[in-house]
Amino acid sequence: QVQLVESGGGLVQPGGSLRLSCAASGTISKIGIMGWLRQATGKQRELVAVITTDGLTTYTDRVKGRFTISRDNAENTTYLQMNGLKSDDTAVYYCKAAIATMRSPNYMDYWGEGTLVTVSS
Repeated sequence: QVQLVESGGGLVQPGGSLRLSCAASGTISKIGIMGWLRQATGKQRELVAVITTDGLTTYTDRVKGRFTISRDNAENTTYLQMNGLKSDDTAVYYCKAAIATMRSPNYMDYWGEGTLVTVSS
């Protein structure tokens, strides 16, 4: 019933920028915290950034100062602006959100399908 779709990934040179988008759709009642995680090949999944409904943000130290998470509650969308990209940022980026649906008032975690970000010269 709920779908999170990421977009904006691609190939970028070191030092470049990308803006990821994650749009939630479906029988949504409300959305709580939203965030981005990433997983590089052969490595464990890493939390990148989270943002509350009121706009409070938290970042991993690995991206702090380079990445900015934001959200548009009217559009059920979260964004991840990535600047100063490094090769170590190469990973599949997943959007995650706590969502209550029309069928259930309880928040459940939903994941996007992932979008690949490749940083290489």
